[in-house]
Amino acid sequence: MQPQPLVIEYSFRLQDNSEELFTIRLDPQTLETLPEAKAEPLPHWTKLSFSQCASCPLTEASSPHCPAAVNIAPIVRRGEKLLSFDVLDLQVTTAERVISQKTTAQRALCSLMGLVIAGSGCPHTALFKPMARFHLPLANEEETIFRATATYMLAQYFVKTGGGEADFNLEKLRNLYRTIQEVNQAMATRVRSGSKTDSSVNAIVLLDMYAKALPYVIRQSLEELRYLFEPFLHILDSPEKP
Repeated sequence: MQPQPLVIEYSFRLQDNSEELFTIRLDPQTLETLPEAKAEPLPHWTKLSFSQCASCPLTEASSPHCPAAVNIAPIVRRGEKLLSFDVLDLQVTTAERVISQKTTAQRALCSLMGLVIAGSGCPHTALFKPMARFHLPLANEEETIFRATATYMLAQYFVKTGGGEADFNLEKLRNLYRTIQEVNQAMATRVRSGSKTDSSVNAIVLLDMYAKALPYVIRQSLEELRYLFEPFLHILDSPEKP
């Protein structure tokens, strides 16, 4: 029996009581987003050659369109009616729970775009697929830092048990986030060329703020999060009882 897709629904309830419903389906094995049944024609700014990232390993022969741009294109199109600071009621529904919050259009779009970019198949965003599987809507900076570093460290465990050399100093994570900044800047250029309102562009800017913050926090040895582990570290440092 074929495993069912993982479904995450984003409902935007606007001030005029209208609703925009975005249904994201993730392949349960690859964690990549599954295409919509009735896909709209792709806009020009989704072409791979349009503002392609300098470090992008894809070629037009194998991938005529940027995977991340293709994933956010429907969101940008349907978000045209929204301005960045329009207030809306967001409801995110997964198989496990329902999360509701009043927020701004740019924050809601930022959360949604982060999810679909993670599952887009972009070679640079593969680390974020486990985070997409355990999606946390509207994650703030501290939550994002915790989830990203914890995901990376768990990945290093699997590297080590698979016979590889684990990067417990997080050096490669720093480099990855520098590359993610490049991806975000390219996405902002793409969206700016195809959007009439500012909400989608500012959503990408918010994503980039988190990407910029993480290398800085790593340089500070993640001391901002140390307090979370003090009780556990105290147990580890305690002498064992005979």
